[in-house]
Amino acid sequence: MEFHRTKRLPPYVFEEVNRLKADLRSNGADIIDFGMGNPDLPTPQHIIDKLKEVSETPRTNRYSASRGIPGLRKAHARYYQRRFGVELDPDTETIVTLGSKEGFANLAQAITAPGDVILSPDPSYPIHTFGFLIAGGVIRHVPAPSPEDYLAGLRHAVQHSVPKPIAMVMCFPSNPTAQIASLDYYREVVKFAEEEDLLILSDLAYSEIYFGDTPTPSMLQVEGAKERTIEFTSMSKTYSMAGFRVGFAAGSAHLVAALARVKSYLDYGAYTPVQVAACAALDGPQDCVEETRAIYKQRRDVLVESFSRAGWEIPSPEASMFAWAPLPPGCEEMGSLAFSKALMEEAGVAVAPGIGFGEHGEGYVRLALVENEQRIRQAARAVGEFLKTRQPRLRAV
Repeated sequence: MEFHRTKRLPPYVFEEVNRLKADLRSNGADIIDFGMGNPDLPTPQHIIDKLKEVSETPRTNRYSASRGIPGLRKAHARYYQRRFGVELDPDTETIVTLGSKEGFANLAQAITAPGDVILSPDPSYPIHTFGFLIAGGVIRHVPAPSPEDYLAGLRHAVQHSVPKPIAMVMCFPSNPTAQIASLDYYREVVKFAEEEDLLILSDLAYSEIYFGDTPTPSMLQVEGAKERTIEFTSMSKTYSMAGFRVGFAAGSAHLVAALARVKSYLDYGAYTPVQVAACAALDGPQDCVEETRAIYKQRRDVLVESFSRAGWEIPSPEASMFAWAPLPPGCEEMGSLAFSKALMEEAGVAVAPGIGFGEHGEGYVRLALVENEQRIRQAARAVGEFLKTRQPRLRAV
């Protein structure tokens, strides 16, 4: 028996790759895994210490609060003031989520009526589209080879969509493309949204993983943005707390309230000691964030340099923990899924096929910076040998 909502979901491309990876590992293969953005760095010790301390108090093992404990919402508001100069009311303009992915999915349930059109970048992180498909919405995919092209595509899509879209997704630094956007760009986005009466759904999960001198901005820094914008952030990458499942949504009180109402029916919030540990992360020393950023930057440099020597030119990302790379010479005709499988089977290197991020992700793969420098260089050597096997085929063509 098939069900209406599950029928709307296509086969999950990454599951096919993950199944192959599991099979190879079960047979003893050593897979160097760049496929999933799963942080390998340790959670800073002061955060772990706070988690242990609070978990020993019996009352903290009871149900928590769906909106998040007041102390964590206040800590998140302090973070926005300190980092972006944005004032948030912790009672009405911020809410704690079980990671940004859950927040995005439940927001979709809160704001989407059957047939509502949502504008989303392509390629894009899957929850940006599938969350709305599950909720009964319709996705208008807008090609996003660059932030500027995406905004131009949004203008075109609004003019040629029936019914008129209700919202648009923004994700910078981008997952998967690692592109960044400026505050001036965000001003154009907000102006466009005001003209067309669109909601802005901003995914800012990689706000602290940037490699240039200028920190990445928030959409909420733009005057007037808060009236129609909800922005998602996460503890997962910044503090290596992916398994803690703590994220936030902030901005429009109306949108936050809608999300809070749906969540109140579905969960009791994250485990209280985890939320207190998240307070310790946001309010505590931030040198751990700088160290994390430096490690990802060094890994990026090693990846780009060593893979280039192996014959695969990888564009150097300006932010995020990902590199977005075109298929290497001799492999373009394979397609990203077949390439990813062959690379894993023959070289022991796992990457995420670009087609899993949308139609316009075809021809690319995403590499996550979640292996240490030694393993990155080991992977580069294996990739070099793999590409040598493709060179005769390339010459034959």
